[in-house]
Order: sequence, then structure tokens, then C-alpha cells
Amino acid sequence: MTSRRKIIVHIAASADGYIARPDDDLEWLTSRPAPEGFYGMNAFMKTIDTLLLGRKTYEVSLRLGGKFDAKTRTIVFSRHAPPAEVPPGVEFESRDIGVVVRELRERPGKDIWLMGGGELIADFLDAQAIDEFVVSVVPVFIGDGIPLIARRQRQLPLELQSVERFDDGLVQLHYRVVRDAGTA
Repeated sequence: MTSRRKIIVHIAASADGYIARPDDDLEWLTSRPAPEGFYGMNAFMKTIDTLLLGRKTYEVSLRLGGKFDAKTRTIVFSRHAPPAEVPPGVEFESRDIGVVVRELRERPGKDIWLMGGGELIADFLDAQAIDEFVVSVVPVFIGDGIPLIARRQRQLPLELQSVERFDDGLVQLHYRVVRDAGTA
């Protein structure tokens, strides 16, 4: 029996809980020199074969020079029609998150990376579709911005799996989402 594909949020946040400035600026994050192995991201990328992101995150990624290809399936959740030109391997999805997640988990494959943004992460939490969080806490306060998770009324217990401290002060927290035994 194969194990269930996990949906993992792997994301960086400022020490005050933001993933970007209000104008989507990421200079506070991208200007940092990264250590060899890029905080474990190179190893993580080998464990996934599907990337999930919201339309805003997709558009910011393109503006920052992000490349998408057919090697990694990329699903962009959007309530709007896709643009005229879409890179190979990128699909736009407007169906219910629960339906898409069920289909993804039924297919064999590696784990699934839920990249963001904060609204999409909140939607996935509401659909009980996230298995793990890996949050790289960057040692900087940016004061205002886009929160790691859009604010909604919820309480969600997490179980700490590991903590890794890097020489530059970044701390990576790995949590498993705790669910009742009967919840998928």
C-alpha cells in the first residue's frame, strides 16, 4: 500500500508573521544570502511533484523571474479565467479545493507543495486539506504586510516535528497538523 500524498505548506515568514510587504515586495527575504542547500529547500524539492498556488502568488512569481515547466505540475487556484499564455505544466483551477485535493491524493506521486499565498493557505485550512507546515522564520520585523495565513476564526492544533536553526539566525519550524482520528 502506498502512503497518502501529503500537502505541505513550505514558506518563509518574517518574525512578525508576514510573507510579503503590503505591495508584495519580498526584498527583505530575497536580499538575504542563502546557505548551501538553501535552508533545505533543494532536498524538499526532490520530495514533491506538484505545486499549488494562488493567482496572486503566481503573478508575483512571474514578475520575480520564476520559471515554470512541465517537470513539476503547477496548479494555480483562481476565480478568474486564465491568461492567454500559460507556461507548460501550469494549469488554472477554479473548482472546490476539496474536490481537487481528493483527485490529487487519489493519483500516485510525491508530496504536494502548497506555496501560498495567505488567502489560499486559509482556504486549504478551512477545507482541512493541509498535512504539514514548514515555516522558515526570517529574523526580521517588517511591520506590516500579507499575513502567513489570512485571518479567520479558527483554532488548529499543531504537533512540532522538528526545529532547525541556521547560522544566519533563520529558524525553520516543522509542524504536523493534528486532526481527529476520523478526519482525513
